Amino acid sequence: MSTLEIGQELGAKSYPINRALLVAYANASGDQNPIHQNEEFAKSVGLPDVIAHGMLTMALAGKYVSDIAGCAAVKEFSARFTKPVVVPAGADVALVISAKVTSVEDGLAKLDITATVDEVKVLGMAKATISFL
Repeated sequence: MSTLEIGQELGAKSYPINRALLVAYANASGDQNPIHQNEEFAKSVGLPDVIAHGMLTMALAGKYVSDIAGCAAVKEFSARFTKPVVVPAGADVALVISAKVTSVEDGLAKLDITATVDEVKVLGMAKATISFL
C-alpha cells in the first residue's frame, strides 16, 4: 500500500462466523465459557442465543487490518465490544468489516474501523494505526 488519503474508504470484507468456528476458537483460546457453545445456558443467563467470543470478533477486525497493511505494518489496534454477535445453530453470521482513513502523517495512517452484523455495530471505537511507506 503505497498511498493513502484522508477520507479514503478501504473495501469491506465479510467474515463468516458459525458454531464450528466458535468451538475451534474456544479450543484454541482456552475460553470454554458455555455462553459461546451451549444454547440452553446462554439463554438461561439472558442472552438471545449463543454469542461469539468478543476477542474472536476483535481478532477478525485485526485480521482485516493486517490483510490490508501486512502484519508488520500494524502499529496500533484497539476496539471496544458494544454488541454481542449472536450465532444461531446451523447458520453463518456475516461480520462485515471496513475502514476509513482519518489521518496520514509521516508514513503512518490512522484508520477508523467499522464492524457490523446485520448493519448493527458490534465494535465501538475500533481504530488502527498502520505504516504504509
